[in-house]
Amino acid sequence: MAGEAWKVYWNEYAKDTYLYGSEVYFHAKDDVEFRNELIQPGAVVKRWFSKVNYQETRIEPTLPMIDGEGSYHISLDAAAEPEDGLLLKIIFYDRYDMEAGSQIVRDREADFRCPMKTFSYEVQLINAGAVQFHFHSIMITEVTDGE
Repeated sequence: MAGEAWKVYWNEYAKDTYLYGSEVYFHAKDDVEFRNELIQPGAVVKRWFSKVNYQETRIEPTLPMIDGEGSYHISLDAAAEPEDGLLLKIIFYDRYDMEAGSQIVRDREADFRCPMKTFSYEVQLINAGAVQFHFHSIMITEVTDGE
């Protein structure tokens, strides 16, 4: 059975976006077009955080708080050519901002469970060969027992 669900969008905050030679068009809240003919595979295109320093960035966290004991499902809604040209990477941090674990989502969706030491986390959209794509959203759903 599914619990709470959160939709994460691409905001216009540029610091967490790969801008070198990139064209980024915000058509709508759930439709961001990204183009860069020279971007190398493995480059982090966009990053979202569950914990930020508001005094430094003047933005709120873009990811929901998640329970270190819970199970979750993450899915990427984006149109890329080639279809497998985008990856997601989830990085978990402990209370001292040291990496506590990570998981790479090679398909468009996957289940994940946080390490027990998780205090915050980050989701990265990584280029895996796409030079142009339309990003719509990332959905994070809490998975409860029995599903």
